Order: sequence, then structure tokens, then C-alpha cells
Amino acid sequence: MRIVIDTSAIIAVITNEPHKDKIVNATRGADLIAPSSVHWEIANAFSAMFKQNRISLADSMKCIDEYKNIPIRFMEIDLKKALDLSFNYNIYAYDAFLLSCSLSNDAPLLTLDLKLSEKAKASNAKILEI
Repeated sequence: MRIVIDTSAIIAVITNEPHKDKIVNATRGADLIAPSSVHWEIANAFSAMFKQNRISLADSMKCIDEYKNIPIRFMEIDLKKALDLSFNYNIYAYDAFLLSCSLSNDAPLLTLDLKLSEKAKASNAKILEI
């Protein structure tokens, strides 16, 4: 089974947030896929945590090492389809990339972002509930 995993779920795992065990159990044995943008969103998430004094540089580097061990296959996204989703669901491109990946691959989306989950349901993308 393929699962589209988003940044919120990855960050929860690599920073040992409360949902970590549920995410690991839900994805065990699955083929994780994501748009290539997720790779850069991880760094952006840590830069936001720096501004909020939520993580040190040293701890973020350890998290990146953990992230590199997660087997994720990065997928190319149809930019026109993503822009259509962005326009029709009033979402940022990064979220549209995730929805496009989910819809194009007929794979459920695993996200902790409730707004994205609502938009995914509205677009008829599958959601993996944890």
C-alpha cells in the first residue's frame, strides 16, 4: 500500500511528538510517497521552530539524520493540476502538491493538518486517519 505522507506527520515522528507511535504503526510496511516539496518543507519547519525557540540547531540536525532514514519516494507533481487544486480549494501550493500526489497515485494522505485534511476530503482525496 502506498501512503502520501506530509511534513506534519514526518515532523511528528522525527521530533518524538505524541502522535509518533500511531504514525509509525499506520505506515509500517507501506510505501511512503510525497511530492518533492516535502523535502524542503522539513527544513522550513525547523527554521520556524528556531524562530519560536522550540528546538536547537544541534537537535534539529539529529532530527534531519532520522528523517534521512525514512524511506520516502519523492514524486513529480503536475503543476497545472496543483494550481487548479490551489485555486479551487483556496490552499497554498505546497498543500495542493500533496493533494495532487494523493489523487494522482490513488493513495491516502497522512497528515496532522486538520485544514488540509478537510480540503483533501472536499477534493475526494483519501485520508489515512490515525
